[in-house]
Amino acid sequence: MYRSQHDQEYVGEPYCGDGSGYGRPPTRTRRRLILVAASLAALLVGAVTVDRVAAGRAESRTAQAFQDGMGTVDRPSVHVSGFPVLTQLARGSLDHVDLTAHDIPANGTTRPLPVTRLTVGMDGLKASGSAGEAHARSVEATAHLSYADVSSALGVEVSRGDGAGRVDATATLPLAGDVTVSAAVSAESGNRIAFTDLRAERGDLLPPLKALLDKALDEPVPLRNVPQGLRLRAVTTTEDGIDARFTGHSVTFRPESSSG
Repeated sequence: MYRSQHDQEYVGEPYCGDGSGYGRPPTRTRRRLILVAASLAALLVGAVTVDRVAAGRAESRTAQAFQDGMGTVDRPSVHVSGFPVLTQLARGSLDHVDLTAHDIPANGTTRPLPVTRLTVGMDGLKASGSAGEAHARSVEATAHLSYADVSSALGVEVSRGDGAGRVDATATLPLAGDVTVSAAVSAESGNRIAFTDLRAERGDLLPPLKALLDKALDEPVPLRNVPQGLRLRAVTTTEDGIDARFTGHSVTFRPESSSG
């Protein structure tokens, strides 16, 4: 049988049935590259998994320590940022940690004002020399106080006011019924929240109402259930409560410690 010179050149080579021509099987170099890429991908997935396990353990230990220190019923949620976490743990300092805790009680105070929700961002968190202590290079925190918790602490019904930075306080008087006044909310030294500049909705404050409100609002309310070393910087009103913003530098967290 006669074969052309063109046919003889491709004897023994696979033919692509789609009409695209002849193809060659993968070379050894190409197979090695595929194996190397697959191995690297497997190593990367394994490294990420191991790092995530280490981060989870660090988050769990941090949450347990803060729960013990703040006396919360539920364990706070904690997130360790950055990758790899194993490197951070090896050098003994976590780059950034975010923590959120709920319903922090205020025990041992004359007017206990619990923190409804506390969010804390910590930079450079590391274990201290003493057992159970942790040290952070810098901290920013926001304590959210619901109007329901503020009302229980003050003995009058507190709600959001019409103006920025103001709340309404409603008290019930015999015969007069419910009477509402407006008060400005501000940050005071000693991590305290002050209620000042009382304004009656209508006319002047009646003496019985003034006496009741003076008892409830005259003295600033201390926030004693935030970690020591934090300083109250600003207070703002929101739709459902009061936000108190704290900052701190070189803050040490100790078991069962609070400010004030």
